[in-house]
Amino acid sequence: MPKPANPTPDFFGYADLLSDAERAELASIRDYLESEIKPLANTAWERAEFPFEVIEKMAKLRLAGYAYPEYGDGRSRSELFSGFLNLELNRIDPSFAVFSGVHTGLAMGSIYGGGSQEQRDRWLPDMAAMKKIGAFALTEPEGGSDVAGGMRTTARREGGTWVLNGAKRWIGNGTFADLVVVWARDTADGNVKGFVVEKGTPGFTATRIEGKIALRTVQNADITLDEVRVPEANRLQRVDSFRDTAAVLARTRGGVAWQALAVAMRSYELAREYAATRVQFGKPIGSFQLIQDLLVKMLGNITAMFGMVVRLSQLAAAGRDSAEQAALAKAFTTTRMRECVAWARELFGGNGIVLDYEIAKFFADAEAVYSFEGTREMNTLIVGKSITGHSAFA
Repeated sequence: MPKPANPTPDFFGYADLLSDAERAELASIRDYLESEIKPLANTAWERAEFPFEVIEKMAKLRLAGYAYPEYGDGRSRSELFSGFLNLELNRIDPSFAVFSGVHTGLAMGSIYGGGSQEQRDRWLPDMAAMKKIGAFALTEPEGGSDVAGGMRTTARREGGTWVLNGAKRWIGNGTFADLVVVWARDTADGNVKGFVVEKGTPGFTATRIEGKIALRTVQNADITLDEVRVPEANRLQRVDSFRDTAAVLARTRGGVAWQALAVAMRSYELAREYAATRVQFGKPIGSFQLIQDLLVKMLGNITAMFGMVVRLSQLAAAGRDSAEQAALAKAFTTTRMRECVAWARELFGGNGIVLDYEIAKFFADAEAVYSFEGTREMNTLIVGKSITGHSAFA
């Protein structure tokens, strides 16, 4: 008698490394996301609109407070749990996960890591409850990979006030955020500093970027700063240079590796389900050798990705992770993800380009995940310098 099918993409059982309580909590979150969040996903993606009711639904889970227990429910979760939570959000919809990640990881992470205790206490409780939504403004129109050296946005001090001038691009949540963490170069000492710009500040303009083919639900903005005046109390007090900005990015880069795994996993799940139900030549296409070959290649990629991100989370929990390890994880997982979504779309044939089958969305969204938080090339150079001792940056 043949063995029963093993459909899980977690083929080696990495979820078994979680505690029983963590697995139970994740199962509860998964059920809520499936019933409350997923029904909003495809329509929002197709219309390129953000359904603001999703904020209230996410707030009920207190997801934004998980990484900051003193501002959440007081319970500390493991790094590994955070990774699996990332998986669950992205399996539902990468756009919603990016909204959450920008708010929680980048905006709240900048304030938590770079702000004074007073600043943390002032902003993070409302952000953890999603009463105020954050954004993170680093990338510029003329500076993507070279944003550190090529940052043109400036900050000049006038007494107890800072005056910001410049432009930012690709700012997730930028059109509606209540608090935007803006990174600018101090005209006095040349160092990069962080500033929290509050909604409604004169001179701050955010315009939605139109015509995207990926992460369409995410409201990316072009931002202009024209003599925007920010009080010294809104300058992140523990940020002294771009190294502090890079520290935030290093933490979130590991999260993107988990995101890439999630996109690959969901693509595999969709492909396997389709292979089991799509009948051609009188039998399910999953019985054909070439289809099984595609599924096995996808599963191999996913298993390798799992090993890398799980170990990265374990190292982070022990305080032994490095920016170079996060860079390698991001470069490797996003490359393998790209292969997986392409194989999955191929398996669907013509149906793979129709949103009804969902794979088209993940195929398109993968291109954004592949590019942001440092391109594969830039992350490769970070790792290359680590292993050779020579910088190949131009």
